[in-house]
Amino acid sequence: MRVTILLTPVMLTLTLLASCSSPPKPPSVDESRKRPVNTAVAVELQVCKNDLQNTRLLATEAGRLAETSAATLANLSARQQALVNMRAADRPQAQSNSIYSVRFEYGSIRVDIPADVAGTLVDEAKAAPLVMLRGRTDGTTDTEAEGRIARDRATAVRDYLVAAGVEPAHIRATYQPAGDHVVDNNGASGRALNRRVEIEIYRAMPVALSSTAQR
Repeated sequence: MRVTILLTPVMLTLTLLASCSSPPKPPSVDESRKRPVNTAVAVELQVCKNDLQNTRLLATEAGRLAETSAATLANLSARQQALVNMRAADRPQAQSNSIYSVRFEYGSIRVDIPADVAGTLVDEAKAAPLVMLRGRTDGTTDTEAEGRIARDRATAVRDYLVAAGVEPAHIRATYQPAGDHVVDNNGASGRALNRRVEIEIYRAMPVALSSTAQR
């Protein structure tokens, strides 16, 4: 007995599908183009990026510190200058040299200093490192007589100061026979002023003399 199987259109379709080959393969990948993230090159590149970022941060911080340091130094400099100015203002101002003139009668070498001047003169001379004496006359010609009286006047003032207690080693004397007049020498009053010994009292030893004394 034979059984006849009739295939309907649906069954025919299913049969055809069943007879097809296996499912399609997934698309292939080119393995040669793959670059794993943990390769040596990738790791080194990441390290370089991190180092660059750190360097930038350090440079920014260094710049900020430099600006802060510059401001601090400027502030300290301003304070130091202000302190120097304050100390300079508080420091007693150096006094200039004192100059006294001792007058003489015509042809005389007698020292006559008013009492109200003598005290101050002697006190300053005692405290001074140098007292310079300059003997002068009212002469107009450089003669031996004029030179002698100019020298003797300077010596007389020196003896007066030494007797008053001034250190002899601090006194130096010079003289000039003629000229170096302080006023017109034609009149009697002018000649009286020109017959003199100038006493210059130094508050500090002159630089040239200090260098000579140290040699």
